[in-house]
Amino acid sequence: MKNVTDSFVFLVHWPSAGSFGLNTDILATNIINLSVVLGVLIFFGKRVLSDLLGNRKQRILNSIQNSEELCGGALEQLEKARAHLGKVKIEADQYLVNEYSEIERQKLGLINLTYKTLEQFENSKNETILVEQQKAINQVQQRVLKQALQGALGTLNSCLTKELHLRIISANIGILGEMQKIRH
Repeated sequence: MKNVTDSFVFLVHWPSAGSFGLNTDILATNIINLSVVLGVLIFFGKRVLSDLLGNRKQRILNSIQNSEELCGGALEQLEKARAHLGKVKIEADQYLVNEYSEIERQKLGLINLTYKTLEQFENSKNETILVEQQKAINQVQQRVLKQALQGALGTLNSCLTKELHLRIISANIGILGEMQKIRH
């Protein structure tokens, strides 16, 4: 402010103080003009500039505060998400363990079922073999018996005469009669 008044005083005490005219010295007039403009800007613009800077400062502080609040909220959500992720990982591990256990149980069940089925097939096979062996033995026995009877009949027919045949029949009838007496 002092500069502005000094500038006006300087104009009043100009060497040609009694007359009014143009100053052709460009440097001196520019300095005076700049001093006047700066003085007016400082005098009137100080409050406006101060208000603008204050508002700007307040907006910046509010932005920083909002950013810090948002950052805090984001960190809180991040921690919640991490905790949830930990729980999900634990549940997934438990699920895997349970599923692997279930798979092992099913595998053992299938193995046991396969062994039982194989055992049943083996028993069925052995029974079939025994039945077939018994059939074969019976067939062989029947053939042998048939051949033996045919051979015995052939031998008897060739060796037996009518008289010997009648004596055997009489002896058998006598044995049957004795057996009947024993029963009654």
